[in-house]
Amino acid sequence: MSDATIISVASGGGYDVHVGRGLVENLAAVLPPNAAKVLVIHAPAMGVVAERLREQLSGRLEVLLAEIPDAEGAKRVEVAAFCWQILGQTDFTRTDAIIGLGGGATTDVAGFVAATWLRGVPWIAVPTTVLGAVDAAVGGKTGINTAEGKNLVGAFWAPRAVVADLDLVATLPKNDILAGFAEIVKAGFIADERILELIEADVDVATDPASDVFRELIERAIRVKADVVSDDFTEQGRREILNYGHTLGHAIEHAERYRWRHGSAVAIGMIFAAELSRLATGLPDAVVDRHRAILTSLTLPTSYPLGRWKTLLATMQRDKKARAGMLRFIVLDDVGRPRVLNGTDESLLFSAYQEVGA
Repeated sequence: MSDATIISVASGGGYDVHVGRGLVENLAAVLPPNAAKVLVIHAPAMGVVAERLREQLSGRLEVLLAEIPDAEGAKRVEVAAFCWQILGQTDFTRTDAIIGLGGGATTDVAGFVAATWLRGVPWIAVPTTVLGAVDAAVGGKTGINTAEGKNLVGAFWAPRAVVADLDLVATLPKNDILAGFAEIVKAGFIADERILELIEADVDVATDPASDVFRELIERAIRVKADVVSDDFTEQGRREILNYGHTLGHAIEHAERYRWRHGSAVAIGMIFAAELSRLATGLPDAVVDRHRAILTSLTLPTSYPLGRWKTLLATMQRDKKARAGMLRFIVLDDVGRPRVLNGTDESLLFSAYQEVGA
């Protein structure tokens, strides 16, 4: 693909992440050569792009479209069943392919449908949000939510390719772009301090989809994730560091019935993780303050009601990251030095949360 930066992921059989502009017009290049059908699972806002894809690919294969609900409303078993029904009624085989076109929730569902149909069919992730490009679409984690929590049902199923077309990301409302930056900030704190420096230098340029800095930040965040998941595809070790800020973040999403943007919840989760790090590992005050300053510059929230702690704790105890009833958190010894904190005393957790509570 012309104008594409290629970032390779070594796990899950190996695949490339293509980052650039105008890439969706050349999507045929990453489809399986022997596919006869493709199902495009897309978010509502991507209906026009999905139709464009149908016109572009229809000369070569049969293109089916499945519009699913927006955001976390898509990540339900009923939505997956709707997609399975389409696959069954159209005699979809293992040589056919699925395209996930939309934000992180869309690619999560598309990947899960691909992982479960005939025990696995090829799929291509086409993330159209910052969050989708730097996080959800890379790494092969797929899944849906249940009433008990987020992503409790899922599978590891790597895509055939990821195509991050920044022209599609540029159509997002500004608030969605800023919310997606929470995952970029996370990558900065756990692995690549240059990300933090670029945001601090000029937040307006950093968050402008037309700028070279924006593209560099997207690529740097993807490289962080690609490096980590290449070492640990099924989250048996190092991949856990990608959960920085996510244990509390997922609990907040559940408490808010998934009406909050993922990035907003993770932003608060990172403040909590930083405060916990200050108490448990001696993370310097300046690094904790840096979390607040950067997230505030992105207009992301950094506090949550103090009275919600018991509800959040109960949800975290059901989180898939818990082991043998013990909560596990990713904390920092310093910027770029994350580690797992096991079996933390609840009083210490509450003390950290008091610094977050409003």
